[in-house]
Amino acid sequence: MTSHESETFLASPQLKAREGDLFNIDAALTEDERAVRDSVRRFVDEQVLPIIGERYVAGGFPKELILPMGALGVYGANLPEKYGCAGLNNVSYGLIMQELERGDSGVRSFASVQGALVMYPIYAFGSEEQRMKWLPKMAKGEVIGCFGLTEPDYGSNPAGMITRAREQKDGSWILNGAKMWITNGSTAQVCVCWAKTADGDNDGKSIRGFIVPTDSKGFSAKDQKGKLSLRASDTSELVFSDVHLPADAILPNSGGLKSPLMCLTQARYGISWGALGAAMACYEEALAYAKQRVMFDKVIAQFQIQQVRLAEMVTEIIKGQLLSLHLGRMKDAGTFNPQQVSVAKRNNVNIATDIAREARRLLGANGILAEYASMRHMANLESVYTYEGTHDVHSLIIGQAVTGFNAFK
Repeated sequence: MTSHESETFLASPQLKAREGDLFNIDAALTEDERAVRDSVRRFVDEQVLPIIGERYVAGGFPKELILPMGALGVYGANLPEKYGCAGLNNVSYGLIMQELERGDSGVRSFASVQGALVMYPIYAFGSEEQRMKWLPKMAKGEVIGCFGLTEPDYGSNPAGMITRAREQKDGSWILNGAKMWITNGSTAQVCVCWAKTADGDNDGKSIRGFIVPTDSKGFSAKDQKGKLSLRASDTSELVFSDVHLPADAILPNSGGLKSPLMCLTQARYGISWGALGAAMACYEEALAYAKQRVMFDKVIAQFQIQQVRLAEMVTEIIKGQLLSLHLGRMKDAGTFNPQQVSVAKRNNVNIATDIAREARRLLGANGILAEYASMRHMANLESVYTYEGTHDVHSLIIGQAVTGFNAFK
C-alpha cells in the first residue's frame, strides 16, 4: 500500500455510507480501491448485463468482451506493471472479481483463469524471457490462456494425474495425456499444462508446468456440450497426443504438486470475492422486485416473510465482504495462508448459492426467465461450488488445519 493509500484508508471511516451499503463497507476501502471497483462496475453495467442473459441461453462466451476487458486492466491485475499489468493490490483485484461475477460467473471465470491460473504461474515459475514473451500480450487480451490440471479421472486428487511429459536426449519434451473441464480451452492460444515427468510417481513430486501453444501438432480441444451451468463460458476437453515441446517450454521454477496448488490458491482467493458479486446481484434484484411487485394490494416488500429473506441475504453478504476484505489485507501483507483462502471460498460460495436460490423464490414465476439474473446465477454457482476445490474438499482442508489430522489419507 502506498503512503497516499494509507492516508486515505485512515481517513476513510469518515466516509458516508452509500445507498445500499448497510454496513458502510466503503469506509474500509481506499479511494483507489473504490475507483477500481466503480470503473469495473460501470463496464459490467454497460457492456455485460445488456447481453449476458441472451448469451447464457445461447451458450458460449461473449468474445467481443475480451479486448475491452484487457483495456480495462482486469487480466492479471495484481501482477507487476513491468509486464503490462495493472500492479494493483489484492483487495482491488478482489473487487474486480466481485464486479465481473456480478455480471456472470462465466465472465469472472474467463478473467480469473487468464490472470490467476495462466499469467500467475508464468510470472511465479517462469523465466524472465517467458514472462516478457507472454504476460504483456495476455494482459491486453491479445493472447488467451487456459490451465490444464484437472483430468477425467483426477479432479479432487490432482496428484494422481496420468498426463506425462518425457524428456528427450536433446532436452525437448513429448507430452501425452488429457485434461477435462478446462475453461477457455477452445479459445486459448496457449495452455499451461501440468504433467508428471517420472513414472511411478504417486504423490505428485515430479509434476512440472509446461507452456503449450495450442497450435502445436498433437494438441486438440473439444467443447463440452449439454451444460446447464456456466453456459456463458467455454469449457473444453484437451488432448495431448505426442505433442513435441522445446526445452524452454518448461516452467523452470515449477516443481511438485505445490506449484499448481499455489495457482489454485490465487484463483480461490478471487472466487471468494466473485461469489459475493453473484450474491449481490441476486439480492439487489430481489430487493428491487420486492419493492415494486404488488400482491394483495401492497408491495411484497411489506410482508414479513420477504423482509426476513432480504435481511438474511444482506447479512450474509456483509459477513462475506468482511471475510474477503480481511483476507485481502492479509494477502497484501504477506501473512495469509491457503487454509484461510479455503475458509473464504467455502463460506462465500455457499452463502451465494443460498442467496441465489432464495432470490429466485422471491421472484416467483418470473424468477425462471432469462431477463432476470437470479436463476442464471443460481445455476452458475453450482459449478463454482464444485470447481477450484469442492465445498467438501475445502471442509477437509479446514478440518486438517484445526485438528491436525489429514483426512485425505
